[in-house]
Amino acid sequence: MNKINNNLKSIIICLIVFIMLGASAIYYMNTSGAQAKEEELVYSDIVNLFKNNEVSTFEIDLSTGAMEYKTFKEPDKTQKYSVKSVSYFLEDIRGSVNAYNEANPDNQIKFNYKATNTRNWLINIVPTLLVLVGLGLLSWFMIRRMTSTMNSEANRSLGFGKVRARVAGENGDVKTFEDVAGCDEEKEELVEIVEFLKDPHRFTELGARIPKGVLLVGPPGTGKTLLAKAVAGEADVPFLSISGSDFVEMYVGVGASRVRDLFSQAMKKAPAIVFIDEIDAVGRHRGTGMGNGNDEREQTLNQLLVEMDGFGTNSGVIIMAATNRPDVLDPALLRPGRFDRQVTVNRPDMKGREDILRVHAKNKPLAPDVNLKDVAKNTSGFTGADLENLMNEAALLAARHHRHAVTYQDIQDAGTKVLMGTEKKSHKYTEKAKKLTAYHEAGHAVAAFYLENHNPVQEISIIPRGLGAGGYTMYREEEENYNSKNEMLDLVVSMLGGRVAEAISLDDISTGASNDLQRSTQICRDMVAKYGMSDSIGPVVYSDESSEVFLGRDFGHVNNYSEATSARIDQEIEKMMRMAYKKTESILTEHNDKLVLVAETLLEREKISGVEFESLMTTGALPPVEEPQEQAEAIAELPEEKAEEATAESAQEVVSEAEEVVNAEAPETEAENDNDTEINE
Repeated sequence: MNKINNNLKSIIICLIVFIMLGASAIYYMNTSGAQAKEEELVYSDIVNLFKNNEVSTFEIDLSTGAMEYKTFKEPDKTQKYSVKSVSYFLEDIRGSVNAYNEANPDNQIKFNYKATNTRNWLINIVPTLLVLVGLGLLSWFMIRRMTSTMNSEANRSLGFGKVRARVAGENGDVKTFEDVAGCDEEKEELVEIVEFLKDPHRFTELGARIPKGVLLVGPPGTGKTLLAKAVAGEADVPFLSISGSDFVEMYVGVGASRVRDLFSQAMKKAPAIVFIDEIDAVGRHRGTGMGNGNDEREQTLNQLLVEMDGFGTNSGVIIMAATNRPDVLDPALLRPGRFDRQVTVNRPDMKGREDILRVHAKNKPLAPDVNLKDVAKNTSGFTGADLENLMNEAALLAARHHRHAVTYQDIQDAGTKVLMGTEKKSHKYTEKAKKLTAYHEAGHAVAAFYLENHNPVQEISIIPRGLGAGGYTMYREEEENYNSKNEMLDLVVSMLGGRVAEAISLDDISTGASNDLQRSTQICRDMVAKYGMSDSIGPVVYSDESSEVFLGRDFGHVNNYSEATSARIDQEIEKMMRMAYKKTESILTEHNDKLVLVAETLLEREKISGVEFESLMTTGALPPVEEPQEQAEAIAELPEEKAEEATAESAQEVVSEAEEVVNAEAPETEAENDNDTEINE
């Protein structure tokens, strides 16, 4: 309120100053304009008018010198002139006027004098006073603003040491364990933290010591921050959240000061949870820089270590942190007494993905053909954030096609969009480039079909997507596990399928296989130097990738093996690649008819689903269109009320009604469905 009043006063003062200055400016403009008009004639011209006997009458103010006169030529026109010195002027014209009057007694020059001053002296100085007062007020206002700015800058400088922690739950955004899915074991590990915050005496009576810190470790998007918020929500305690990068500023010592302030705030709100996101930004291993290590980040880390060590055993404040790079953290940060417990938040399995999908599908109407279990099966490797983005993109696609429910096709298209990018149908390619892309992708798919240890094909497309990808072959990944040697070799074979198919069918090769060659070569290098899967090299690891590369630590780093060993590794990689190429060539040569069939179908349809590919490879023809998919699309096109009824268990009657609507508008609806399918694909 005080700030509003101060701003209002400042505005009023500014208005007054501008009004005064404006009035003064207008006055002086008018005065100077009048004087300019009056003084168009110089003094000698006025005197000559009198000497030449041209003036018929005049009146002069003896105080100010303002004169009005008329001439014989223009007797009806009153002219003005301001005389600087009245006495000198009267002396100059007296002789001429007297001589004329004596010579012309019947037509004398008439004149009059004003002996008194018509303007008050106060009126004369008003404009000057207005200007002075306006300038004074303007100067006072500017000085005050400069002073307040300097004070605010000083306060801001003094406030650099204050941490800007965000307190969750103040706006009603409270999370609980019900909002977290797909990580049941992780929630069980955090239940002890919640119980301690709710009832600490039950633990202290038994002499138990609750962990001071909990470090959440896992890939990005797995829900580490959400878990920390859920712990605070379950315990109903304040949740202070800050990022690791918020500690470090350009000023030396600010990070350490903010650490002290953060822990001071937490102690005042105890019991509370302090959550530091991306702690690797401030907790990296010390001594990894080029200098002596005494930089701002390490001072901040030292203060963090001191504050965590200075906490009481059961102070009621628990530190939680999250990172996806635990390997770069300082060992002192991970010792018992600081971050006592590490909770690994992995990517969810199929059951976890299904639970996460149910959470994100609560407020989204789903068509009858949507089976979240199938969606979870086809989204292996997705994190919780990926699944949330998948459902959101599917809802956007459904809205774009004016549907009132999300169909399974929308979810599939959204998954492809998330993984491969947006379709670019407007890009036109020549028939030669299109044919090359079709045979390239068909080579990947056909080679994978005849490999025993390879994932099945989920979708093939020659529609450009993403960053310059002319087409793609997507596989339905199985559950995550340790890849075996045969699985990795089969993966290399399928990657080379595109290059081999180009050489066999078109008698030429292109640059489109560059990424395939790069990835397959890296797999072979990992098998030889990292996993010890080479028979000639043996079970020895030659790849040193256990720690992050720091410029200071690895400035003089060299390979820990000889040049001869390096040559043997290169030879073994080349041997594996040649063997995989020969195997790919053998498969595609033997099944060349299938390769041509899949490629020609791609040229005709531009996209083939996994079911259609399976039918082509087994029966040699595409399967008939599935009726449930048509029904689902018809139901999704219904008004919102009908779509909600159709998603219920007793949806058969509504499906029949949808079919009648489709049959009644057969030509138009069929064309619309074709367009929709084209857009979705």
